[in-house]
Amino acid sequence: MPRDIPPLAEVRRITEKKRDAWWTVMLVDPVATPLVRWIARYTRATPNQLTWGAFLVGLGSAACFAQGDWRWLLLGAVLYHVSFIFDCMDGKLARLTGTGSVFGAWLDFVFDRIRVLVCSVALMGGQYARTDDVLYLWLALAVASLDALRYIDSLEIFKIRHGMRKQIKARMRAARKAENQAELAFMEDLLRENPEADLETDRDTVAPLEPAAPMEPVTALEPTAAPEATATLEATAVPVPAPRRPAVVDLHQEFRRRFPWWVRCRNFLQRHRIRAHLISGIEFQMGVFIIGPAVDAVVATTVVSGVLLLVFELAIIYKLLLSTRDFTRTINSFDAAEERIPATTSVNS
Repeated sequence: MPRDIPPLAEVRRITEKKRDAWWTVMLVDPVATPLVRWIARYTRATPNQLTWGAFLVGLGSAACFAQGDWRWLLLGAVLYHVSFIFDCMDGKLARLTGTGSVFGAWLDFVFDRIRVLVCSVALMGGQYARTDDVLYLWLALAVASLDALRYIDSLEIFKIRHGMRKQIKARMRAARKAENQAELAFMEDLLRENPEADLETDRDTVAPLEPAAPMEPVTALEPTAAPEATATLEATAVPVPAPRRPAVVDLHQEFRRRFPWWVRCRNFLQRHRIRAHLISGIEFQMGVFIIGPAVDAVVATTVVSGVLLLVFELAIIYKLLLSTRDFTRTINSFDAAEERIPATTSVNS
């Protein structure tokens, strides 16, 4: 019996990420999301089963690559794309049905790395057997190394950013206790939630580390009780805190100041759910294992994809460097504020 699953538009809202790789947004989601809805409605498949399915189809792709002939390469490219569609569907099914697990996330990550390693060895090994060109052996090593670099680097950058945000939140909590400051928000989170927001307007209207607004009296209440009781309540003005605007910390301020054109490009991409990291691990894999085999230009597409991946990785590292400078300035601003507090207190006393 079919399960009660929301309409497709609601399934898209639940399962599709607010920002994703352009390959996923344009070539995977239009197929994967309807399939996930159908699977959730008519089957009892689990996210882990889809992960296993993606892995097995990926091994089939590697078997095709190992043959070396162009017709087998084309079939392997098609199977690799099917494998990636299933790989995206497991997370969507987990979000839609609430059946995700920590082990499932680990399994998905490990199988992805194994699939890339096996497919790179099979693809380049098949071409080496066909041409006896040792260049393909070096390309196999390069593909596996670049994939590892991308995901190790992304994990380390995530840890560093998480650590910076954690320290800022801790300092902000201490400042709120001392001065009744407003809640804390990060500019990147605000833009992620509302990619259509105007960046410059946001920075002008929500100042960093803004103090809380003053108390304002309530002059009217909703008539939820009897009229005479409501009249009594209205006669007594009760001071309550006015809504406070969050203190906004922008850890990408220097990057945006140096590259304002990129901010406009990023905002445009985010309005279409496309993340600004245009050549990441996903696009690199698609270039090597789909585009290259499909057009029978394995060497050229692998080299171009690898160079583009390195360029974007260096840009991400440079952006992280600038972000650490913004972090240092933010921490220094807390230290300066703490130094001013005792001086103000002694003057008042």
